[in-house]
Amino acid sequence: MFHRACLFLLLAALPSAAFAQERDYCPDRPGIAAPTCTMAPGRISFEAGLGDWTLSRDAAEREDVVVTGDFLLRLGIADHAEVQLGWTSLGFSRTRDRAAGDVEHRTGTGDVMLALRRNLANPDGAGFSAAVMPFLSLPAGRRPIGAGDWGTGLRVPLSYEVSSAITLEMMPEVDAEANEGGKGRHLVLGEVVGLAAHLNDALTATAEYQFRKVDEPGDHHGEHTSGFSIAWQTSDRFQVDLGVNAGLDHDADDLEVYMGISRRF
Repeated sequence: MFHRACLFLLLAALPSAAFAQERDYCPDRPGIAAPTCTMAPGRISFEAGLGDWTLSRDAAEREDVVVTGDFLLRLGIADHAEVQLGWTSLGFSRTRDRAAGDVEHRTGTGDVMLALRRNLANPDGAGFSAAVMPFLSLPAGRRPIGAGDWGTGLRVPLSYEVSSAITLEMMPEVDAEANEGGKGRHLVLGEVVGLAAHLNDALTATAEYQFRKVDEPGDHHGEHTSGFSIAWQTSDRFQVDLGVNAGLDHDADDLEVYMGISRRF
C-alpha cells in the first residue's frame, strides 16, 4: 500500500515538473536581430517565411527579388543551447537595365544555414539575457538567391527587459561573407539596436536600426537600415508575423517586405 501511494505521488508530480520547465514560445521571426532565447531541451520550432520581396535600385538597374519557403528548424539540445538548420527553398529575381531596357529573370534556391545558439544568461530571454551564435552558410544556391560560396560568422544577441512592456535589444555581428562575384570572402562588421513593445500578451511591435560595414574588395561601404515588425502569437505555440525594412542610404537595399509563421512542437 505504501509503495502504491509513493508511485501515485511520483506520477502526479511529473506533469508539474515538466510544466515548471516550460518556457514562453520565443520564435526567431520577425525582425533583423536574433533573439537571445533558446528552445527548451527536446522542443522544436518550425518557422517559415511565406513571402519576402526585396527591392534594390541604383542608377544602372532595378532588381526585385521574391523569396518563398524560407525555412528554419530549431531544436533545443540543452537547457541553454539549441541547434538550427535553415534553407531558402525557392526564389525569383527580375533585373531591369535602366539604359537598355533589357530584363533578366532568374529562378533558383538559396543556401543552407547551420547554427548553434548558446545562451549565457536566462535562456527564456527574461531580465538581462545574452547569447553567442556562430553560424555557417553552405552554397546550395547561386546569386541572387544564394551567395555562391560558403560564409561564416558570429552573432552576439543581447536583450534587457526594462519592464513587462518594453525590451531593449542589441546584436553585434562579425561575418566572413561571400564576395559579390561568388568566389572568396570579405569582412562584414554589423550592429543592430532595437526596442520591442509588448502591446499585450499576444502582440509585440519592434523597431530596429542596423549598421553594416562591408569591406568587399574594390567596394568598401557602410549600410544603414531601419526595420519595423509586428508579431501576433495566436496561442502559446503559434505565431504570425509581418515586417518591413527600409534602406537609409544608397548602399542598402531600398525596401523589404515580408511575412511568415512559426510553430512550436
